[in-house]
Amino acid sequence: MKANSTRSGALRKITLEFEFRHLSLLAAISIFSVIVLGTAVSAGQGTGCPDWPTCYGAFTPPGSSSALLEYAHRLATALAVPLLAAAVWWAARRKQDHRLILRSHAASLFAMLVLSLLSAIPFLRNTEWAGSLHLALALVSLSLVLVGTTAAYLQAHGNLIHNRLNWKTPFGRLVLETSTLTFMLLVSGSLVAATGATNACSGWPLCDGQLFPSSSLGWMNMAHRLLVLLTAILIFWLLLQAWRTQRSQVAVLVSATAGAVLFISQGLMGAVNVAQGYPEHLVALHSATSAAIWVTLTLLLTLTGLSSHSAQDEELESQEIVGRRPGELLKDFLMLTKPIVVALLLVTTFAGMIIGAKSWPAARLIFWTLLGGFLAAGGSGAINQYIDREDDIRMQRTSRRPIPAGRLTPAEGLAFGVAISLASFYLMVAFVNFLAALLSLAGIIYYVVLYSLLLKKTTVQNIVIGGGAGAIPPLVGWAAATGALTFPSLLLFAVIFMWTPPHF
Repeated sequence: MKANSTRSGALRKITLEFEFRHLSLLAAISIFSVIVLGTAVSAGQGTGCPDWPTCYGAFTPPGSSSALLEYAHRLATALAVPLLAAAVWWAARRKQDHRLILRSHAASLFAMLVLSLLSAIPFLRNTEWAGSLHLALALVSLSLVLVGTTAAYLQAHGNLIHNRLNWKTPFGRLVLETSTLTFMLLVSGSLVAATGATNACSGWPLCDGQLFPSSSLGWMNMAHRLLVLLTAILIFWLLLQAWRTQRSQVAVLVSATAGAVLFISQGLMGAVNVAQGYPEHLVALHSATSAAIWVTLTLLLTLTGLSSHSAQDEELESQEIVGRRPGELLKDFLMLTKPIVVALLLVTTFAGMIIGAKSWPAARLIFWTLLGGFLAAGGSGAINQYIDREDDIRMQRTSRRPIPAGRLTPAEGLAFGVAISLASFYLMVAFVNFLAALLSLAGIIYYVVLYSLLLKKTTVQNIVIGGGAGAIPPLVGWAAATGALTFPSLLLFAVIFMWTPPHF
């Protein structure tokens, strides 16, 4: 009886920890939404609803898109606060051994409460710097709840050793410096947009052809440009150091690599927004990318601050890469993409373009569509090889793949796959169209999550259901050539989908 009671208590504790982690993650997602929607509201100069909590004196919003966006932002904030409060209560109720989890959640809740209070004060709502203050508080709140969430996941896997963050290694201190500068960049960017300093300098890199601006707004713009340059240098140095010293740290290397790709993509999205006249969906993507950069840096801050990876470990890892031949390394990365499979997928992508357009598409469109398709399919294949690395060791056909053979570490394989998958989406958005990019992203998620993680090891029907991932490329090609999907494009999807099981 005592043994049963002990097992029951242990099971209940595991269940509570599982539920807490998911509650904490949900709170983080809600704050992420607050930031994205808030940035989109600020981009419209906050004209959707000038009063609070009503909108032009009414509790129901008018039909304008700006007012609906403002209400969505308010709803996200109203959802984030109780989720955070529940997480704080849950952490206190569980009497956490690690005080970091409770304290970070409590501090995040305090920051969100202050943000909500400032939103209710008319004087503060209507100042030029109000949006920047709100963004700063939201970023702080998001980083704090992510610290607690990451610590909770580390605790669940027995990897949470410390009660406080301590960046004792050279790489950890570099992460701290980069995160600080990035925070300043994000907040200053919001201030530049709110004050109209964006238009104070018409040229680049000079300001109206001058090295020294003639107005205060011009100086603000130039200071922001300098921050962009310094942050870019630090992020790329961080990426280089991660691939030198963190090759055994999966979460660290993936976060650093994803952050660098997102930073480049952020600049690309800014250029696309200017070229296309700031369409709403791209403004939202630009905002989401900024918030995602902050998420990756916060994860890096937490992982390095709580890591047992020492400066000596970093030095040893940097020495292990000496003597690696660039040609062999490139070959291994290419093999991660499963190039033969990718080539077949690109054939169906190109066929979808030809049939959809009923003519030969422009060479530029063909190039970017096929490049994006290669990166998407190759990234999915690399992530799949990371997921299957333990099984691949046991099979003769797959045992010589780069990860099971030991030529690449699991962290390198996953980081590479995530990097080119992210790059594929942003390149498609910038140089093809948004629909093709979304379809390509859907194919990545379908193959990695539905097929590789959920189906492959649980049912013999995995190849039947998972065949949908291989049937998406002709849809991507069709959407790239026409900008839309029609019934004939779905027939192409069906042909590939039905062909997969007998072929297998």
